[in-house]
Amino acid sequence: MSIDFHTHILPGVDDGSRNVEISLAMLEEESRQDVDKIVLTPHFYAHRDSVEDFLQRREHSFKKLRNALAEKEKTPQLYAGAEVYYFQGIGDADMVPGLCVEGTNTLLLEMPFAQWNKEIVSDVEKLVKKQKLRVVIAHIERYYEFQKNKEFWEKVMALPLHKQMNAGAFLDWRRRRKAFHLIDEAGTVILGSDCHNMDGRHPNLAEGRTVIAKKKGESFLLQSDSLAEELLQ
Repeated sequence: MSIDFHTHILPGVDDGSRNVEISLAMLEEESRQDVDKIVLTPHFYAHRDSVEDFLQRREHSFKKLRNALAEKEKTPQLYAGAEVYYFQGIGDADMVPGLCVEGTNTLLLEMPFAQWNKEIVSDVEKLVKKQKLRVVIAHIERYYEFQKNKEFWEKVMALPLHKQMNAGAFLDWRRRRKAFHLIDEAGTVILGSDCHNMDGRHPNLAEGRTVIAKKKGESFLLQSDSLAEELLQ
């Protein structure tokens, strides 16, 4: 059994699942892959949405999905969260804790796809140390190529936070070597599929875990699952 910490399964909320039928197919595939806990993390962009409106839309979508699942005998345990895109001043924004995974102080943070700087480092540090959030940096493998100056990358990665990686990074031979290098640097990472649909971005956590296990061993996956479990409490 495993935990998918990053998904876009909620129907009609963002660029993920378009409707309940697709969401159900995604959940069936997750179950087939022995995923028993799933964090639902639709995108949140502060320049497009208010937290209040976002949470209302998320709850409306989640309710539709729960109703559709009512007749199912066994489904993965679902947790409502968000993938929060970084914005300037996020470290001082008092509305951010409302975007944590429900019932926790765990925040999935998507970083800028650009060169990071000292202001970004300061904001992330404030989330961790001032707001006392358990910050999880989403798909760390996707930012590295933008960091021509590695100073700020290193400062963020040195903060007491957690790193999430997408299973797909280990399924592409062109990216696999770098992905394992990032794992070695991080020590422990949280895994997610970042699935959006049943086509090009389908649930693939089991495939990625198989590749990782061959290289790092089952003990690495157990450690990853243990950390993910802790962050859901």
